[in-house]
Amino acid sequence: MTQRRASPSEHVETCPSCGSETPHEVGIELRTESERSENRAFSREPYRVAERTRCGETRVRRMNDA
Repeated sequence: MTQRRASPSEHVETCPSCGSETPHEVGIELRTESERSENRAFSREPYRVAERTRCGETRVRRMNDA
C-alpha cells in the first residue's frame, strides 16, 4: 500500500531529535553567502530546508556539500 502525502513538498523522514519517522515539509532555497555587495549576485547557493511539521524543528543543508 502506498503512503499518501498531504502535499508534494511533504516527506516522511527520520528526525534526528527524536529518532522516529515523522512528516517534514521540504523545499529548496537560494541563499546568499557573501556579505560583500559586489559579490552578492554571484554567491547564491541552493539549500535543502526540511521543517518537521510536528515540532517545527528546521534542518538546513547546503546542496553543493551533499
